[in-house]
Amino acid sequence: MNKFKNLINKKNKSKIICLTAYSKNIASILDNHCDIILVGDSLGFVLYNFKSTRSVSLDMMIQHSKSVRMGVNNSLMVVDMPHNTYRNNSEALRNAKKIIFETKCDAVKLEGGKKIISIVKYLIKNKIQVMGHLGILPQSQKGKFRFKGKKLVERIKILNDAKLLEKAGVFSIVLECVETSLANTITRELKIPTIGIGSSSSCDGQVLVTDDLIGLNSINVRFVKKYSNVTKYINSAIINFKNDVKKKKFPKKKNSF
Repeated sequence: MNKFKNLINKKNKSKIICLTAYSKNIASILDNHCDIILVGDSLGFVLYNFKSTRSVSLDMMIQHSKSVRMGVNNSLMVVDMPHNTYRNNSEALRNAKKIIFETKCDAVKLEGGKKIISIVKYLIKNKIQVMGHLGILPQSQKGKFRFKGKKLVERIKILNDAKLLEKAGVFSIVLECVETSLANTITRELKIPTIGIGSSSSCDGQVLVTDDLIGLNSINVRFVKKYSNVTKYINSAIINFKNDVKKKKFPKKKNSF
């Protein structure tokens, strides 16, 4: 059974674990625990301090994904296609093939529903595995982020988009900040898994940005739970190193040639 069938078969059986990675070292840790490792364009926020993921380039995604690939042996590896890399069929296929060829990832992720459905179909027709993404769409979001699915017209659109993506052949869909009852409806009505972020426990799996989860940055948003504070441990280690150097306790003979 291939990785995609195995993932889909987890629906209604066991929760799917998905986390982000931008380097080999983190990926090699996540690979022991995750079903999916996502090289997200969230790296624009996390690593480059961009105000929007729209500034993330294809080359950035590819270079980080090459590093991640070296740490992934078991998990399904998915790479975000960045903004303005899938505006039409030919552009999308060219860039998706480039990502997969250069990074050896398993699939790509695109944001949107009906608006990009012909592109999704074209990629899948050309043997590209695609993960969908609905709800908040960071690449096209303007203004302050707010959860999706409060208004009836919005609920209908998102549900219809989810069904369109499933029919097109995506193997799963990320639901970002989708209202709880809507996320539950989508998850119940689709045969493919939903991966939630800020969309309640009703989804088939959950995804978070790893740097948020481990407390490596100061982000404080509703859908993030900080499970550790590695910043504290890093700071402590640096202080100990600094003090040892100043007191001439490091390096010792065993640390020198």
